[in-house]
Amino acid sequence: MHYYPEIMQLDVESLRTFAAVLDLGSMTAAADALGVSQSAVSWKIKRLEERVGRDLLVREGRTLSPTRDGRELLDYGRTIIDTHDEAVARLSSTELVGKVRLGTTEEASAKCMNEVCGRFNRIHPATVLDFHVDRSATLETMIDRNQLEVAVIQLLPHQVKSRDGILWHDKLLWVSSTEWTHDEGEVPLITFGEDGFYRPLAESALNEAGVRHRVAFSGPSTASVLTAVRAGIGVALLSSISVTDDVIEWPRAAGLGAPPTVVNVARVSKGATSDVAAALVANLRAELGEVPADA
Repeated sequence: MHYYPEIMQLDVESLRTFAAVLDLGSMTAAADALGVSQSAVSWKIKRLEERVGRDLLVREGRTLSPTRDGRELLDYGRTIIDTHDEAVARLSSTELVGKVRLGTTEEASAKCMNEVCGRFNRIHPATVLDFHVDRSATLETMIDRNQLEVAVIQLLPHQVKSRDGILWHDKLLWVSSTEWTHDEGEVPLITFGEDGFYRPLAESALNEAGVRHRVAFSGPSTASVLTAVRAGIGVALLSSISVTDDVIEWPRAAGLGAPPTVVNVARVSKGATSDVAAALVANLRAELGEVPADA
């Protein structure tokens, strides 16, 4: 064992942020995935570059790529992160035993849901998570029928129930293609279908503003909706978590009312909550709960 207190110190969370930026291609996407502000991501990257004394990132168009030094640090960084997480999981492991059925929206999955559940399993190795991804309306029905024990769902503020644990609030954005912004005439609307969360909000906003519209495309997933937007088929109302750098905020949205704030909650089924479900909800609130804007 060698002790060199005077040499450079690399903190794990800055390395984790650096890896997320490169994995996801932008600081905005990394901030959403890590559940922190973009300024926090920028600050951690700047601090990391100052500590190593090297430039680690270079911008190529809309994407951030590693420099030669950045690629080398990334390899070491992944090893450090994995070793750190493995040690934490081993030392934090419990005797909790059981199975919990968890439902989540696609938006929640985009906010590191898989990573959170993976860490939960490592901390509680004797537990089993039965993971199901679907739309909020479907998940609400499933949890009311006790087909799920915990569900992460999207709600409007007035829909939050006493048994819901608030995780984070989300901003909705109107988006369009960079080339086809549909500035005039009837608006072609891209949605997730009649039972999607966003369609009634989008149609209500357009109706209140007196804007003629039609549903031009209905897709089953965020990926399909964004593909249709990029192709110029129409415009869409989406969670800010889902918006990528290759679409723009729809210019014509300035004439509409501000979209409502969306609340993402962890809802438990009615009746007695199992120890595993209670631990999972506590973990979700600890890892996905909102942090101060500049944290």
